[in-house]
Amino acid sequence: MNTIDLNNKVAIVTGGAQGIGRAIAERLLRSGAEVHIWDVDTAALSTSAQELGLLGKVVAHEVDQTDFAAVATAAKAVEQSHGKIDILVNNAGIAGPAKPLLEYSPQEWGAVIDVDLNGAFNCCHAVVPVMVKNNYGRVLNVASVAGKEGNPNAAAYSAAKAGVIAMTKSLAKELAHHEIAVNCITPTAVATKIFDQVTVEHIGYILERIPRGRFLKAEELAAMVAWLVSAENSFTTGAAFDLSGGRATY
Repeated sequence: MNTIDLNNKVAIVTGGAQGIGRAIAERLLRSGAEVHIWDVDTAALSTSAQELGLLGKVVAHEVDQTDFAAVATAAKAVEQSHGKIDILVNNAGIAGPAKPLLEYSPQEWGAVIDVDLNGAFNCCHAVVPVMVKNNYGRVLNVASVAGKEGNPNAAAYSAAKAGVIAMTKSLAKELAHHEIAVNCITPTAVATKIFDQVTVEHIGYILERIPRGRFLKAEELAAMVAWLVSAENSFTTGAAFDLSGGRATY
């Protein structure tokens, strides 16, 4: 494992109690950061905080990122504890039902957009002002290759992740005169609990389009994130970093 220096950095990882978020939290801890994991799953939060705590300082917060007031309260608590927030990783998300757009109800569509896109907005809105105040920060949004290409039977997820990519680019330009980098990653699927939300057929559709012939590993994704949220990434902002195993053509 390459050594990334995140000593004395304060990080927030949403959806940090499980799956990709937990892998990111672990990598940031191993790099020396103090990590605040935000999640809605109370049981997973408790277990992950205990296990990750063996690697470094971990603080668990039960946060529903679709609740703007709850996000603002959690962000304020982190700021008051440290006087700063150096890193924000917007990772939490849901897949939504795997079915054609015309079969989606407005409620199902809205639920995916609310978590995957509006939730990322809420977190940026609450945390970025702290970074501006300190003239330092790294924001990393977890988007998806689906946001570039649009997966059939996943229109809501694809639309939300496309929105995350565009939001990343807009916010990066707005903050470019600060020492704040805002980037996103566009991974293919990782075999996590999110697969429980989709069909076997949909999983097969994704796999057959990955030239490397396998799914992305969570630790591979976390390795890229660790560099992107470090001080070494001092120039690149507004970029979408591909983790699709050769699938994406741009």
